Amino acid sequence: QVQLVESGGGLVQAGGSLRLSCAASGISFSTYAMGWFRQAPGKEREFVAAITGSTYRTYYRDSVKSRFTISRDNAKDTVYLQMNSLRPEDTAVYFCAANPLGRYVYTGREADFSSWGQGTQVTVSS
Repeated sequence: QVQLVESGGGLVQAGGSLRLSCAASGISFSTYAMGWFRQAPGKEREFVAAITGSTYRTYYRDSVKSRFTISRDNAKDTVYLQMNSLRPEDTAVYFCAANPLGRYVYTGREADFSSWGQGTQVTVSS
């Protein structure tokens, strides 16, 4: 049984930082690409960042490049999202997801993420 458990969300002022963590169990972690997505109230879920399983290649949506960093520790089965210079428009529920097709290359398809966490709320005040 796959479990993804996010933590690290909270309330922060604009310009501040947060670090999200996602602990995985029930999967061969290093063979999965891991991703972060977010969903703001009244909006569709959107891709934030992804990292491949064994090659650690990273991918970001344009609006978070240079501010967010995705990383992973395959020894701990954990993926992280370091978020700096946060903006009010970053406010959303952030979800961790696992993609079994992304060991070496990220496919770019949200549909390839087969397992999802429950989400953690990030609120950025202006």
